[in-house]
Amino acid sequence: MPKVDVIVPAYNAGRFLATSLESVIAQTFQDWRIVLVDDGSTDDTDEIARNYAARLGRRLLHLTQSNKGVSAARNAAIHASDSEYIAMMDGDDVWLPERLELSVRALDQHPDAGLSYGFVSCIDDMGKVISTHDQLHSGAEGRVARSLYTRSVDVPCVTVTVRRAVLNSTGAFDETMHASEDRDLWLRIAQKSDVVRVPKIIALYRRSQGSLTTGGQRMFDAQMRFVEKHRGSASCDETARRIAVSSIYRQRAETLGAQGRTIQALRDAVHALLLNPLHTRHYRTLISLLWNGLRRKGIRG
Repeated sequence: MPKVDVIVPAYNAGRFLATSLESVIAQTFQDWRIVLVDDGSTDDTDEIARNYAARLGRRLLHLTQSNKGVSAARNAAIHASDSEYIAMMDGDDVWLPERLELSVRALDQHPDAGLSYGFVSCIDDMGKVISTHDQLHSGAEGRVARSLYTRSVDVPCVTVTVRRAVLNSTGAFDETMHASEDRDLWLRIAQKSDVVRVPKIIALYRRSQGSLTTGGQRMFDAQMRFVEKHRGSASCDETARRIAVSSIYRQRAETLGAQGRTIQALRDAVHALLLNPLHTRHYRTLISLLWNGLRRKGIRG
């Protein structure tokens, strides 16, 4: 039995899947098995997965299902796994070579931690780095449930490794959630155990054009559902809820502003500020929107 099962949900990931799997094969920590679930793909994902299964033998378990969504695919992989640790990645993400070694070491050295995560760089479809998230924040390890709920800390899925024993207690991904399902699980884990951080960039997250994470009403609704789902539970009091909702409105304001929808963006920015007037980023967002709106008006004039 391997120490780590690598959970890989894949839906029409043929363009990037080989790169993702090769990044697992190249890990400095080699006690792993890949559990890949093809979630009803219509491209060449299945063919690529079969080729790697033939190459890797018992080190790759290839499962298929009709299209049910990423949470269902992850859960199918988790249910088929039997390792001590479960590491997350999607079929278009990339791990840096020490990703598993550092993650496993962090959990081995912190027996009270149920989850480890690290820093990440975001890449586009061509593999170019478009942003890096490697800032140290207070409340980012240890008991982080409140920080996760208020959105003051992000835990990138591609960097997460969890203990099976903790998942047995919390349950897996909520298949009724079509976004924010990862934050939902991390919060449930953080309400029961410590979280440990690897303070190093250990993975590359691919942010494809048009992905859910770029914003939109669907993401907004999912984020609000997450907040309401956990309202009143451990570390999720009413003050924390206001902070969380303010961040969701600010995020949508920034997305709307980038789309040139200044009036709608300003409404959301003001709402965010009224909910949490102590957050300096809300002021920066509002000022930036006002400035860009005036500049656009001046150019048109």
